[in-house]
Amino acid sequence: MKGKFKSIMAAGLAVAMAMTAACGKDTAPPSQPEVSETVSEANAKTTNAEKTIVKEAKTDGDDANVEMTDVGTPRNETLIVDILNGNSPDPMQMNPYLPGCVALDSGLHQLVFVHLWEINSVKGAQEPALAADMPEDISGGKYTKFRFHIREGVKWSDGVDLTAEDVEFTADMIMNTPEFSYNAYFTSLVKSMKAVDKYTIEIELNNPETRLVDRLGAGYTSSFKVVPKHIWEKEDPKTFKNSDCIGAGPYVLTKRDEQQGNWYLFEKRDDWQNTDVGIKVGEPGPKYMLFKFFGTEEKRVMAAVNNEIDILQDISPESWEILRKKNENFKAWYDEFPYADMDDACARGISFNCEKEPYNNEDVRWALTLATDIKAVSMATFSGMLRVTPISAPPVSVVQDTYQKPMLSWLKEFELKDGYKPFDDTYASSMVEMLKQQGIEGLPSDEEEMVNTFGVGWWKYDVEEAGKLLTDNGFTQKDGKWYLPDGTLWTIVLNAPADFEIESMRLAFAVADSWKKFGIDVQVKQLDSATFWNAESTGDFEAGAYWPACGNTPDMVEGLAGWNQKYYKPTGEIAFNNAGGCRYKNEEISEILDSLESVPPSDPKVIEGATDVYKLLVQGRPFIPMFGTSKFVPVNTTYWQGFQSSTNYFEGPWWWWSQFKYYTPHFQPAE
Repeated sequence: MKGKFKSIMAAGLAVAMAMTAACGKDTAPPSQPEVSETVSEANAKTTNAEKTIVKEAKTDGDDANVEMTDVGTPRNETLIVDILNGNSPDPMQMNPYLPGCVALDSGLHQLVFVHLWEINSVKGAQEPALAADMPEDISGGKYTKFRFHIREGVKWSDGVDLTAEDVEFTADMIMNTPEFSYNAYFTSLVKSMKAVDKYTIEIELNNPETRLVDRLGAGYTSSFKVVPKHIWEKEDPKTFKNSDCIGAGPYVLTKRDEQQGNWYLFEKRDDWQNTDVGIKVGEPGPKYMLFKFFGTEEKRVMAAVNNEIDILQDISPESWEILRKKNENFKAWYDEFPYADMDDACARGISFNCEKEPYNNEDVRWALTLATDIKAVSMATFSGMLRVTPISAPPVSVVQDTYQKPMLSWLKEFELKDGYKPFDDTYASSMVEMLKQQGIEGLPSDEEEMVNTFGVGWWKYDVEEAGKLLTDNGFTQKDGKWYLPDGTLWTIVLNAPADFEIESMRLAFAVADSWKKFGIDVQVKQLDSATFWNAESTGDFEAGAYWPACGNTPDMVEGLAGWNQKYYKPTGEIAFNNAGGCRYKNEEISEILDSLESVPPSDPKVIEGATDVYKLLVQGRPFIPMFGTSKFVPVNTTYWQGFQSSTNYFEGPWWWWSQFKYYTPHFQPAE
């Protein structure tokens, strides 16, 4: 959505402040006025806590001021990345197959670990990475046995050749370690993975599989990470922390904050040519990569104003408005509204543990849906700069054209058990009118553009129908408060990220505000990254601002796989795949997903089957999908150039994805 917009930030900020006040002092997110004050103060005085200026001798004997980072590297040789998911409670835990490896998203995932295939999000397809080619079906069209080759010339960072034996060892280790959450998923897929020779692998599967590169490659997630046999064969994988983290990526971990887990320093390998990045793309630009957690959003924006960050991940619209005025060297994905990229591969919303009462009742889950004022939630979360989705699929452009738009007539006719039709197809036009009243200019005027910007529609805000659903199931309302069928006050504890994943954090408070107005006692529980994801994986939650609806191509079978009940684990046990957090079992969904596993992605049955699954998820409501992900991920051009953007679109702004390593050759010193 392009156009001459006035400040939409003020409208969203007013709603956000009202929402914060309603949520209460203990659970409110950081207020945006504090951001403004902090940045203003930072602009007026120099902050030297994070950097040091030292004297170094030039080679010609002259002295020069060389700006250094706080970890002792030249600033102009160091690209500094804001850690998306906060600090790590155990900075030495770098085993990607054990719970608590929060450091995975602090550079290891992006720079050190290697994957067989990596996603090209522009093409929407997997490409060879550590593997030298795509897998060849050698089962005569049965899709049960494949062969592929490992890229020759790749070495581990300690100089040892990476071969097919490492791949076979990794597979055997996963299959023989049931303590790994990935074990159940992997063993359901792979029967054996063997090294035929030094660089050839043959895989035999338990069932036909037409999406092997999606299952074992890297997309928005990447779970099969090859580890070095010569290191891991000497360790017990159930307890091995992998603290030295010998990898095959173009960078090595050289220093870390061993006490707090706030930062990790990576240095470009001298033999970067012996990595898949070096072989395929070329030499990474920065000599050093510093992944660092700066703290709250106020502190992160202050650091950005002071040029202490080069890639700032996931901030609010208000913070971007402040930053772009205070430091003109920062650039967003777009040069004008909406600034943020809106095509991230996951849909945000509220998940339920469907084994816990009263959330094991779909009528209750539907009541909570209809008690959600989605327009107010959009304004309070991201100033209205969000695209809604009524189904459990992200509304990225290609997906919305494939699923949400074609399903519109079905959505309009969909009925609850009592015959009520809950869908509202006027959401986009209503948002346009609301924003016009706020003085916003340049809004879309035709229906198609409105839908492309704000989405196909959502569910009605109807507290009367929501109340009817509850009373029909034994709930009672007294003095404006809702009580459970057993007579106790209904209190919902809603998990939310704390100072990471800003959209989901703010969405949780906005949804809580709607539910409180409806008469439910809601307590937003903000958690650090490790605790937040551990609660999801074990089912230790009632409701949470999670996002188990991901994918970025029309073939959504892999993105839906987690809803297959064969991956179910009871509450208390670790469930691989984030949809497992809902503990939702549906026989019909599972049968459809099983049938699609043997259907090639290009077959029309894929979209037909996935559409049927989305319809069943609409009915069952284990997850309330609300919005696609809008990411404000500004980049700093003071020290570095070549960042991707809407006008330099060699990739999306997915700094937290594993293909980040392939971006690094594009990053060069600023002229």
